Amino acid sequence: MPTDCISYQDSGYFTPLMNDYLNQKKELESLYNRFPSLENFAEQIIEKQANYTDANRAVLVSALREQYKDVKSSELNTSNITALEESNTFTVTTGHQLNLFTGPLYFLYKIISTINLTKELKAAYPDKNFVPIYWMATEDHDFDEINYFNFKGKKIQWNKESFGPVGRLSTDGLDKVFEVYAQELGIGKNAEELKNLFETSYLKHSNLAEATRFLANALFGSYGLVILNADDKKLKKAFIPYVKEELLRQTSHQKVAETSALLSAYKIQVNPREINLFYIEDDLRERIILEEGMYLVNNSEITFTEKELMFELEQHPEKFSPNVIMRPLYQEVILPNLCYIGGGGELAYWLELKSYFEASRITFPALLLRNSVLLATEKQAEKADKLGLSWNDLFLKQFDLKDKIVRKESGFTLDFSEQKKFLQEQFDRLREMASQTDVSFIGAVNAQETKQIKGLNNLEKRLIKAEKKQHVELLERITDLQNELFPKQSLQERTGNFSEFYLSNGSAMVEELFKALQPLDTNFTIKILKN
Repeated sequence: MPTDCISYQDSGYFTPLMNDYLNQKKELESLYNRFPSLENFAEQIIEKQANYTDANRAVLVSALREQYKDVKSSELNTSNITALEESNTFTVTTGHQLNLFTGPLYFLYKIISTINLTKELKAAYPDKNFVPIYWMATEDHDFDEINYFNFKGKKIQWNKESFGPVGRLSTDGLDKVFEVYAQELGIGKNAEELKNLFETSYLKHSNLAEATRFLANALFGSYGLVILNADDKKLKKAFIPYVKEELLRQTSHQKVAETSALLSAYKIQVNPREINLFYIEDDLRERIILEEGMYLVNNSEITFTEKELMFELEQHPEKFSPNVIMRPLYQEVILPNLCYIGGGGELAYWLELKSYFEASRITFPALLLRNSVLLATEKQAEKADKLGLSWNDLFLKQFDLKDKIVRKESGFTLDFSEQKKFLQEQFDRLREMASQTDVSFIGAVNAQETKQIKGLNNLEKRLIKAEKKQHVELLERITDLQNELFPKQSLQERTGNFSEFYLSNGSAMVEELFKALQPLDTNFTIKILKN
């Protein structure tokens, strides 16, 4: 079986910004607090401990206990919530949308990375406690992004209208989704476990937030994961001073705009609005806009004077929802958090926020890119071995992979580098002759050189194309395998659902991932599962 490692930077699946961050490029240093390493967490702990109040701890624990009052939680889960009362307890957090039945595979990788990092931190700092947090994105509204999951190439979708925060959305209608999914699963012990998990999560809970909490708790509660719904009046009350600052002074817009200039060489992830808050009710989630001294709720008849809005905030803080710019600040205000673990897109917008955190006097967390994993069956690994493929080969773009295989299999060289070098040497001599006789002749020499090199390149491509026809069967076997591992030429973790692999491996799949994932390692994890 192939055993080589692929770094995130060499995989071809991460943006230049993420590659530069992982390489700790000097130009990006001002955009983060500390790069995540076991040693750097020592100072992160000291800074956060000095910048997080006992009052906020009390609010957090009170809110969590209320949220867990009807949840069957593990002993470790309960002790973690209790530990949060102590000043030597800190959190490691990941966030994720409320995707139907976890959505893509990387939901699992985010949470396992988070839990495993708390274990590493506990081993390194035994006098401290570390609690893994899953921040449910209950206040999001992008229902079309979360209302489906893929199972063996089939899209299983929940067709429903949604207008307000998705966490408050009724689970009505998911019985029809369950019927479709149950039929796809078929029979067997693991199939029955998955059916029971889906049915209990979604058909026995009234809204999407509670359904997702049950599901995540069923998968990870025994590992101590604490699941937080920030759509909570107690937690929002602790955030009132920062909401006021945003409404009255629009600090986030100014600070993030300044930082965005430092990222001009990269694709900016998000752009701030003048006010980065939504006004929410069960069926409403709309931007708050300031126009001519009045505060308007977009696409509604709701308006406030400044005085009325401040009164509304004090009475109903739960109606004010931070958008993607302010949500990280909200998170770091209410949690004793050391590190945020997310995907490349998430970390990209966090890198826009450090100056906003500094202006708000809140500690900026360490930013850790979540583990990425390629799951392969034993049969697929054996196929790769027989075909003489390394994992690095399989990570290549398909066109490049075919070229590499054809060049390797051909009985003669398909590389015209030697001929090109010879040609260039001849033209160098012609240029030297022209410089000594007629300088105007150099332009004609250069033009002819370009034409000849282009001709050789075209011949090389035609020869490779002809050779591919001689190896059609082999190339088909190789591309079939790559397409299995990289559906639609994309990372498996972005499309596949955990249940595809759970069906064959059961709970052992999750246990194996816990053993394999090392959150501070920046190499792809290749995990071989049973067929």
